[in-house]
Amino acid sequence: MVYTKLIIDGNAVYEIDEECMMQRRKQLEEMERQERAGTKNQQQK
Repeated sequence: MVYTKLIIDGNAVYEIDEECMMQRRKQLEEMERQERAGTKNQQQK
């Protein structure tokens, strides 16, 4: 099932794909975790 959200801004209408946004958020969180882990490993050396 595809979930979308419509954003109306004046005369502009945007359609947001909720599933895509959740996947992107998970990717960003994973990248942040990896960066933090990399920073901790560098500090320990």
